[in-house]
Amino acid sequence: MNKKTLTEADIRTKFITPALVGSGKWDLVTQMREEVYFTRGRVIVRGKTVKRGAARKVDYLLFYKPGIPIAVIEAKDNNHSVGDGMQQALDYAEILDVPFAYSCNGDAFLEHDRTGMEGAVERELPLDQFPTPDELWQRYRAAKGYTDPQEAVATQDYYDDGSGKTPRYYQLVAINRTIDAIARGENRILLVMATGTGKTYTAFQIIWRLWKSGAKKRILFLVDRNILADQTKNNDFKPFGTAMTKITNRTADKAFEIYWPSIRRSPAPRKSRTSTSSFLPTFLISLSWTSATEAAPPVMRPGARSWNILPPPPRLA
Repeated sequence: MNKKTLTEADIRTKFITPALVGSGKWDLVTQMREEVYFTRGRVIVRGKTVKRGAARKVDYLLFYKPGIPIAVIEAKDNNHSVGDGMQQALDYAEILDVPFAYSCNGDAFLEHDRTGMEGAVERELPLDQFPTPDELWQRYRAAKGYTDPQEAVATQDYYDDGSGKTPRYYQLVAINRTIDAIARGENRILLVMATGTGKTYTAFQIIWRLWKSGAKKRILFLVDRNILADQTKNNDFKPFGTAMTKITNRTADKAFEIYWPSIRRSPAPRKSRTSTSSFLPTFLISLSWTSATEAAPPVMRPGARSWNILPPPPRLA
C-alpha cells in the first residue's frame, strides 16, 4: 500500500484508530471522539451582513473517562511529516485544556507533553507504542501531585441523565479546573462566565461532583432573587432530589445537604448565627448572578458585613 496516495481520512481509519484501539488500549465508545467540532466559528459582522468564520475541529479528542479530556491528536496525510500537525494540536490542546498533544501522519506519533514533567517535551513514538489511558493519567497525576483522596475528587463522575447532554468545551474547562483547585485545597475560586454561557449548569456539575465524591457535605448555592432559586431547584438542580431545600424564615434544617437562600433576603449576621453558624464551616459557598451588568447585592459591596460569620472553606464566586 502506497501511503502517499491516501487521504487524511484514510490515514485515520487505517492507521491511527487501529493504533489506539488495538489490544484494548482505548475504548472506542467512552474514551475516543473523532472530528469533534468544539466551536461554531466566530461571528463576523460587516455592515448588515452577518456570517460565521471557520468552525474549530479536532481530529481526535481522547478522554481518561467521560468529561476528563486528556489528549488531542491532529492527523495529516502521509505527504506531510509526522510533526506537521503539532502546532495545530497544541493550539487545540491549550483551548481544550488537555495535557498531551499528538501529531500523526500514519508513520508514527509525535508527542508533546504539556505537563513539563518528562525530560523531553517532545518525542516520536511508533504507532504500536501509543500510551494507554492509564499511562497518560499517571503522568498527569504525577504532574499535579495528587494524593489518593485528591485524585478521587478530581476523577469523580459527571452527572449523566442519559439524554446525551454533555458540557460545552469551555464548561468542561471551568468545571475541571474548579474541581482540581478545590481538590488541591484552594479555598477561594473566582469563575467568570458571560451571560448565556450556562453558568447554572456549570455550577450544578461542580456541586454534583464535589457532593458525590464526599469532598463537601453541605453546599450553599446563593442567588440574588427567590424566583431564581425556584427555577434552579426545579430545573438544573433537580437531580439532587430530597437532599436539597430552600432556606426560609432564617432557618436552615441540618437534615438537608444542598441549600438555596436568596442573597437579598438572606438573614442578617446576628439573626443567622443562632440557626446556621453551627454548621456553616462545612459549606462550599457558591455565588451566582443572572447578569454581570446587575448591581451587586448589598452583601457583596465593599464594607458589607453580612458574611463575616463565614469561615475560610472554599468559596466559589
